[in-house]
Amino acid sequence: MAASSTPTRPFIHDDFLLDTPAAVRLYHDYAEKEPICDYHCHLIPSEIASDRTFDNITQAWLYGDHYKWRMMRADGAREVEATGPASAGAAGASDPAATDRARFDRYAATLPRLIGHPLYHWTHMELSRTFGVDLLLSPATADEIWDACNRKLGPGGLTAGQLMKATDVRTVCTTDDPADTLEFHAKIAGAGAGTPGAVSVRPTFRPDRYLRVRGADFRRSIEVLSASAGFPVNGLDSLQAALEARAKHFAAHGCKVSDHAQDPPAFSETATPADAHRVLGRALSGIPPTADEETAFRSVVMTFLGRLYHRLDWAMQLHVGCSRNLNTRLFPVLGPDTGFDAIGDPVGIQATARFLAALDATGELPRTVLYNLNPSDNEALACLTGCFPGEGQRGKIQFGSAWWFNDHRRGMENQLQALSEQSVLGDFIGMTTDSRSFLSYPRHEYFRRILCGLLGRWIERGEAPRDFDLVGGMARDISYRNAVTFFVL
Repeated sequence: MAASSTPTRPFIHDDFLLDTPAAVRLYHDYAEKEPICDYHCHLIPSEIASDRTFDNITQAWLYGDHYKWRMMRADGAREVEATGPASAGAAGASDPAATDRARFDRYAATLPRLIGHPLYHWTHMELSRTFGVDLLLSPATADEIWDACNRKLGPGGLTAGQLMKATDVRTVCTTDDPADTLEFHAKIAGAGAGTPGAVSVRPTFRPDRYLRVRGADFRRSIEVLSASAGFPVNGLDSLQAALEARAKHFAAHGCKVSDHAQDPPAFSETATPADAHRVLGRALSGIPPTADEETAFRSVVMTFLGRLYHRLDWAMQLHVGCSRNLNTRLFPVLGPDTGFDAIGDPVGIQATARFLAALDATGELPRTVLYNLNPSDNEALACLTGCFPGEGQRGKIQFGSAWWFNDHRRGMENQLQALSEQSVLGDFIGMTTDSRSFLSYPRHEYFRRILCGLLGRWIERGEAPRDFDLVGGMARDISYRNAVTFFVL
């Protein structure tokens, strides 16, 4: 039998994930060409300011990427093959497995076994969109892909800024400690002033470490905050004054959003400032507070911060439902955010509701985004968004995009389905990378294709009107415009 003369279509092709004619039209005519607003990420501002270069694909891909580390470990990789020399101490520097090329090869060996995992899609989208490589990554193709990618990196090659501009990123909101001087944000803003097409890079206020009174490094954190504020933090009043001073510093540098990890999202309506002051005093004197005392302290300070965000016209992001740093053997070696977190138990929706209600009762509830990590909370959290409307405001309380362990096709479709059934899908603020990698922007394309796939199936089944300007306009707004409006960017 003669072989077919039809060329094999690349894995990542024009209609990837678009499984109906309606989906193809929605994506290519409406969503595809929208720019990117990445309103929540973990890019390092100094790397943007210096327009970082990368010697090779490993530096751009595997440095700091705990998604990949996690899967490499699960596939049997040694720690030094995943995280590199730092994980092996002095011996790591001379370990052949810790070289950039060896680590790339180890990831190439893992990837063929990751079919069904979002990394399989993301990896090949990044290779295709950034480097023009349509080969499937495997040990057999590793040499060719290593060389092809590295030709576009290195001296004179693609830089951090060029990687963002190549994917039409317009706005990035990094995640920053309140004690940060924001010197790199100032440098970025100065360099981009008046430059057409410059990426707007804004800080995000993330004060979690100053609320964890039971943390082992809490007292050191308060020393850092005191130094940045310019006065000692020794009680509740001075803590709140320091946080407010730093928030105003952030506002002066273009900040429009805060971010909090609510693990767990406990809240006490009966906690008083006197309670919080007493708990803080115990923590600063080295007496570990109880879990209930920490809840009282966090409840008072979070209420203060919510009211502050309302005055500053900021949005507030709340991430709930994560169990963090579960590997007690490797946490002391590698620290947080290294791939040892997991989906937590279903959250107490009542605690989140009470917190929002306390702010709403006095008219001081800021625009809020609620993200859940346990997918069993989808409907409950999506439903909660309708309990605290803003007078004349569209989508004041948002059910955030499928987060972390849910940012795959099924997770995104489930989040979108719950949102459409419990809230206003047309007001949704869309995708965020939540990433530390400059190569991660094809994830926005991934989301848009999944969104258009879902909307297209609704059209083909007669569950949505075959009005492409109506449905396509909604896809376009979700892809970019709603986020810009919601965050006042």
